Amino acid sequence: MSIIFIVLVILALVVLWVVFAYNSFIRLINRAKEAWADIDVQLKRRYDLIPNLVNTVKGYATHESSIFDNVGKARAAAMGATNIADKGQAENMLTGALKSIFAIAEAYPDLKANQNFLELQRELSDTENKIQASRRFYNTNVRDLNTAIESFPNNVIASTFNFDKMEFFQLEEEDAKEPVKVEF
Repeated sequence: MSIIFIVLVILALVVLWVVFAYNSFIRLINRAKEAWADIDVQLKRRYDLIPNLVNTVKGYATHESSIFDNVGKARAAAMGATNIADKGQAENMLTGALKSIFAIAEAYPDLKANQNFLELQRELSDTENKIQASRRFYNTNVRDLNTAIESFPNNVIASTFNFDKMEFFQLEEEDAKEPVKVEF
């Protein structure tokens, strides 16, 4: 009788551990998805600001059409990226294109003093800071998930239920160290 009781207790503990580990993975995955949604919201805000910024600068620098085209193409590529690695690469291209827009502004003192341009500049700077914070939050959650998936004995549960590691959202090293400078 006592051997059966001990076996049942051990079996119950194993089942409870599996349920706890499974639920922990679900919680980690949902946190990472929520963190990605935060990044996505900020990126969409950034995409919405860019046409207004381009139109404001176009009013002062109409002969810089190739730069405006590059910004449009980079924005379209970033909006169309389908996975995290492509999104990071597209965002790096967009950041470079935005730097060229702000370089144009240096040559036009009237543009630098334009209230609409200054407000867009402030909003874009704020959005860049929020993207950076959201990216750190996402990468922290992905790190926690990936660590849990790789750690024993959780890796047994992860492989049994096909939990996969997620990708970090990385920017080029230079861009990660230096955010887009939008202040003059």
